[in-house]
Amino acid sequence: MWLAMQQPAPEDYVVATGESHSVRELCDIAFGHADLDYREFVKTDPRYLRPSEVDHLRGDATKARTRLRWKPTVTFAELIRMMVESDLRLAEEEAAIRTHRNSSAPR
Repeated sequence: MWLAMQQPAPEDYVVATGESHSVRELCDIAFGHADLDYREFVKTDPRYLRPSEVDHLRGDATKARTRLRWKPTVTFAELIRMMVESDLRLAEEEAAIRTHRNSSAPR
């Protein structure tokens, strides 16, 4: 973001690894990081499956790489684990707040 903001004129940049990952892979990494099996929590509804005629989707960050000399420094799996860790910390904080409110409420 900082590199894009330093440019003389505003432009759109795609920030992507150029890799393609499935929702199943994302779920496997995310739930696995929390020691859970995603199949116990995630259900597939065929109504929401992407049509088979859609081309293979993958972000093209060529412009960001060439003009900004940007390149990804975090892998897909690392990013998913970072997101899960953030959510787990938030859940712990929310649980602590609820516990505190319940223990300090007048009886």
